[in-house]
Amino acid sequence: MENFGKIVQELRGSFMKGRTRSIEFRIQQLKNIERMMIENEQCFIDALKSDLNKPVQDTILAEIDYVKNDCISLIRNIHKWTADQPVAKSPTTLMDKPYLHPEPFGVALIIGAWNFPLHLSLAPLTPAIAAGNCAVIKPSEIAPATAKALADLIPLYLDQQCYRVVSGGVPETTELLKLQFDYIFYTGSTVVGKIIAEAAAKYLTPCTLELGGKSPAFVDDCTNLETAVKRLLWGKFNNAGQICVAPDYVLCTKSVEKKIVPLMKKIIKEWYSDQPASSGCYCRIVSTRHVERLQNMINKTTGNIVIGGTIEASEKYIEPTVITGVNFDDSTMQEEIFGPILPIINIESVNEAIELINSRDKPLALYVFSENESVINQIRDQTSSGGFTVNDTILQLSVEELPFGGVGSSGTGAYHGKHGFDTFTHYKPVLEKDLGWMMEKVSDFRYPPYDPKRIGFIRNLTKNRELPSFGFLKYLMMLLLGGVLGYASACLAKE
Repeated sequence: MENFGKIVQELRGSFMKGRTRSIEFRIQQLKNIERMMIENEQCFIDALKSDLNKPVQDTILAEIDYVKNDCISLIRNIHKWTADQPVAKSPTTLMDKPYLHPEPFGVALIIGAWNFPLHLSLAPLTPAIAAGNCAVIKPSEIAPATAKALADLIPLYLDQQCYRVVSGGVPETTELLKLQFDYIFYTGSTVVGKIIAEAAAKYLTPCTLELGGKSPAFVDDCTNLETAVKRLLWGKFNNAGQICVAPDYVLCTKSVEKKIVPLMKKIIKEWYSDQPASSGCYCRIVSTRHVERLQNMINKTTGNIVIGGTIEASEKYIEPTVITGVNFDDSTMQEEIFGPILPIINIESVNEAIELINSRDKPLALYVFSENESVINQIRDQTSSGGFTVNDTILQLSVEELPFGGVGSSGTGAYHGKHGFDTFTHYKPVLEKDLGWMMEKVSDFRYPPYDPKRIGFIRNLTKNRELPSFGFLKYLMMLLLGGVLGYASACLAKE
């Protein structure tokens, strides 16, 4: 096992020397990642095919191009995002300079996930770089081909004095978590997320936990149910259901269920044929351990398997499966499914659906398929979830202006776009004052000995006022007010 303490010490030394402070250095590193994705596209396609049987289109769009586009956005915005941010002034700070100064935390630990092993290792790394941090990247060992590709390629493209890849499994991660980092970013299960949080607490290390949970999908009697079902199934069976924001179960009335199940059969056949196992568009389960876990769910269900159910453990294949007649005591409802199994739970009303959702841990995503605005707003306003998407699934992740993250047991913190830069940035509040006599007169009431006669003046001076938005005139008015108050203070001092 490598000497992880030495690695972190070397990275911290580089950070303390200011190696990552230069904006141009950060831009160059981001350009290098973009170039790595372009020059090694086939290598990554092959690795993801080996790990997950991932189709080329999915690999390009959800893994390779996502990271490339993230680099492009960060490079385009980095000068604006790293600039000092002025804050509003008041009469008491008129002559001062209050602002926020963005600065990096230091050395970050980024622990990737296996379901999107390229994306979820590099998507947190790029904003960490843009913010000026050094980083240790720990790819998931459960996707070994992609982990090896990252371990081999990153040293060829990124500055090794600032960014290092650590390979290995649970023992290596455990050793890393014994060390002091300045930020920890973890993507994975809620169970492991608690372990990460406990390790971070030892050093009071801030962390982002991108976890998961059972994300529900409410479906009502839409006008175009076929489109709704297509979008629902795409979110569920893409990557063989191994997506943290995949719809985990469906809530609908019995009458809606009778309409959507035949549509599901039709669409699954259109997408994957009668033999999904031979389809080049359908992924595999990442490991035999996860196949066994999912097989156990199917074998123990008390519901009715109306679609699929076929398992070929040696091929790590589980057919797209839909189960009806499920309740919350069923085997499929005890943990996040994270696989191609879709239980349907019948409800009588929107209110019942809301009550059931609120009776469980807060999900990472909540999906509503409806054309009734009052239904949509009621579910949105009366539930809590990391994100809320209407009439589609998964695509909320593609909008970089929207933060992606959980709430409660589905995670803490968020990233994507500017939100990712903010995650890896400490906005240091700065107040710069000069030593001039005018504002010193205005604020000399803070010094002893205190004079009870000045209480009214002090309250008037420090009162929180909403200042008019008159541009330059606002500051002129504030200047005049400051002068008046300064003169009043001088007069009082003579009494």
